[in-house]
Amino acid sequence: MQNLFRRLGWDVRRVGYPSSEEVLLKQFLTVARPNVVFDVGANVGQYGLSLRKCGFEGRIVSFEAVASVHARLSAVAARDHDWLVAPCCALGRTTGESNINVAANSVSSSLLPMRDAHLQASPDSAYIARKAVRVERLDDVAQPLLPDGGRLFLKVDTQGYEEEVLAGAKLLLKRVSAMQLELSVVPLYQGAPDLRRMLELCENLGFRLHGLIPGFFEEKTGRLLQMDGFFLRDSAV
Repeated sequence: MQNLFRRLGWDVRRVGYPSSEEVLLKQFLTVARPNVVFDVGANVGQYGLSLRKCGFEGRIVSFEAVASVHARLSAVAARDHDWLVAPCCALGRTTGESNINVAANSVSSSLLPMRDAHLQASPDSAYIARKAVRVERLDDVAQPLLPDGGRLFLKVDTQGYEEEVLAGAKLLLKRVSAMQLELSVVPLYQGAPDLRRMLELCENLGFRLHGLIPGFFEEKTGRLLQMDGFFLRDSAV
């Protein structure tokens, strides 16, 4: 059933136990107190829907690079008066053109080549196409979507491209009080930063690790491959 839902673009997990993603996200929102969330790598809107389930009532701004997925995201967000979807593009360090590798499950799509460890752990994540995409800097596209004032929460889930997204958001990061980033315990995409590099990067940007959500496991061995990290700016609390 999980594989079926992943092919449809949904990640199905149990919720309600103390370490569930939804419970931890709700706790983190209570601490971070954002009124705007930038959801980079939104897929079809799963994270935005989770925010609403957790009681977040502020503005959601979603970014998605795959055109067919972007259309589905836009349909979901259209039901919410304070959920905006940015024009379809990838986000990175510099502006330009690139190709995104589209995964069969859509959630594993990336600008980077996939390593064998990822494919072996999740065969339904195999790439099935490459699509040309426009790459923009978050600093350049964020301003029209960002209300004046307020606390900004930046979530980035771009399958190994998180460091590149942050490199194109140096100005925006000055307004960010909290972040949620996907972190790789095991290298899953070629050229992606490892866990130590991402923790060091966040520390250098003025953010400290607040909590972790276990995410992608290797089913046969139970080895943790990916997780999400919650980060707070040192002066955010």
